[in-house]
Amino acid sequence: MPSRTSEPPQPAWEGAGWGGPPLRDTAGDGLKIVIVGGFGAGKTTLVGAVSEIRPLSTEETMSRAGVGIDDPAGAVGGGAKSRTTVAFDFGRITLDDEMVLYLFGAPGQERFWFLWDRLFSGTLGAVVLVDTRRIADSWYAIDRLEHHGLPFIVARNNFGPPQHSLDELREALSLPARVPLVDCDARLRESAKGVLMTLVNHLLTLSSASEASEASSASAASAASAASSARETTP
Repeated sequence: MPSRTSEPPQPAWEGAGWGGPPLRDTAGDGLKIVIVGGFGAGKTTLVGAVSEIRPLSTEETMSRAGVGIDDPAGAVGGGAKSRTTVAFDFGRITLDDEMVLYLFGAPGQERFWFLWDRLFSGTLGAVVLVDTRRIADSWYAIDRLEHHGLPFIVARNNFGPPQHSLDELREALSLPARVPLVDCDARLRESAKGVLMTLVNHLLTLSSASEASEASSASAASAASAASSARETTP
């Protein structure tokens, strides 16, 4: 695991022009994904690391108004954190010739949580980014996603060597076995991309299971109808 003092890799959009590569003509499936989590968990970092275009960021310098409200202790960079997201981050990543993910990073501070419900509109799935030094900050995100019935996965953002196993983290968050839980380093493009691929695969699995269930229900209904008709026509 790279140390926090190591230089992060060059973002995907650097060297590709101001806006990055244009959207492919073959792109047909645009999926909206939301990255949520506690204050300073690394959401802006993850969007910036994986986005193929220069991310739209609403980071602002932390002011005295946040003193006693936004606690930077334990966040990325520790007490050196001086900027924070006040609306959302936006990025884009092309997974293949047809599938494109549009990423929205939600603000982590409690006073901006009212924005989350609007960001969830039209969202197919979400990533809950967890900093294990501030696990309690993740509970609200999980609660809101469950409230909206949105599928999600949980990614442990490793700012250093993990102190606990993923099983221990799953227990601490009371995550059911059906919710994927993975490791990542939000600074690294391939690691961040792996998180998004895990979410996409999770969504595809849920979709396939839903289609199979609907097909089974339709088949059962058809069989019941046929049996009823047979009984009615039997002398």
